[in-house]
Amino acid sequence: MMYRLVADTAMVVHFAFLVYLAVGGFLAWRWRRTLWAHLAVVAWGVISIVTGVECPLTLAEDWGRRQAGMEGLPASGFIDHYIEDVIYPQEHTNLVRLGVAVLVLFSYVGYVLRRQ
Repeated sequence: MMYRLVADTAMVVHFAFLVYLAVGGFLAWRWRRTLWAHLAVVAWGVISIVTGVECPLTLAEDWGRRQAGMEGLPASGFIDHYIEDVIYPQEHTNLVRLGVAVLVLFSYVGYVLRRQ
């Protein structure tokens, strides 16, 4: 039961992390200090895409699932399991990444313009 809670919590936090990655820059329009947290999240996202380093949340969920006697996440990871071919087709991954990058860039441009 406890391991399942670890796995489920890691999954929910991971989804929240991805949502914050996409739209967290807009929170900085209202709460300026959140920009630093968002920059860190964006940096981690870029590093994980460029280097392929596995996210600790993926590792935590996989560990919790296995300890609970469930099937672990596939080797391809969290996004491949929950998002690609579920929310959008895998062949559109780069387009989705570009869309998120544009959204983040737009939020940062808006942040700068609102501060003037």
